[in-house]
Amino acid sequence: MTEMCDHDLSRRRFLTATGAAAAAAAGGLAACAGGGPQPAASAPPSSAPQPSAAALGTAQTGTTAPSAASDLTGPGLVPGGPAAAITHGPRDRPRVALTFHLGPHEAGQDLSLAHQLLADAAQLSVPITVFAVGQWLDDHRDLVPTILAAGNELANHTHTHPTLTALPADQVAAEIAGCRDVLARLAPTQGRYFRPSGTSTATPLILTEAGAAGYRTVVDFDVDPLDYTSPGADAVVARIRANTRPGSIVSMHFGYPGTVSAFPRIVANLRTAGLTPVRVHDLLI
Repeated sequence: MTEMCDHDLSRRRFLTATGAAAAAAAGGLAACAGGGPQPAASAPPSSAPQPSAAALGTAQTGTTAPSAASDLTGPGLVPGGPAAAITHGPRDRPRVALTFHLGPHEAGQDLSLAHQLLADAAQLSVPITVFAVGQWLDDHRDLVPTILAAGNELANHTHTHPTLTALPADQVAAEIAGCRDVLARLAPTQGRYFRPSGTSTATPLILTEAGAAGYRTVVDFDVDPLDYTSPGADAVVARIRANTRPGSIVSMHFGYPGTVSAFPRIVANLRTAGLTPVRVHDLLI
């Protein structure tokens, strides 16, 4: 899997502010980090064309996008124009979102690692947002109650985890709708957000198809420790500590031992810096 670390594209709806709480939190984190680089905020997304009729029709795989909001389960899924992409939440509140990809990666997916990470998150009272690969989650549906038991959030990370930017519109639509439908069946109150696979940046095509599938928000990220390259727990901890600030969305993965062992230290550093880990939904409201 290739996850690009490009945090400077500008499709966000949130403006950077410099309130006292944010200044205190950012200052604490910089002190822990020794002054790492800070990602810049960008302007809100420009308007994009409405999805074509083909985008709302049947994809080659047989997945049919719904024609009305009543066809969808899950909160806030309303088919329409292109979704908005965000890379971070408000900068004036001392909150961050820790997000994790769950599904097949080069390293496979060791269920014991998933259970360990979920147990650590529950013990530390840290809610996380899990972007799940639909086909994998369907095959391991017994994990769903464990994910949700501690107040975590489930979201869409495509159905089979392809490099989404390499696919035509109908296959992109099928990947988004396929995972959406798995989430609707296994966790009907979940699935509010979508994140593309194989890229850190949602293209206009991805935004159009996500909107047609009912998603209003595509969640990118502004902190990527590249944990999927297995750099070791110390490197994961240091990269997150150096680059996280109020409003940050951090991208990590379940299937890597270094990430799992780094997690308690990541949480401790955030709290020392005055930052509270929350779900993506709580970051954005």
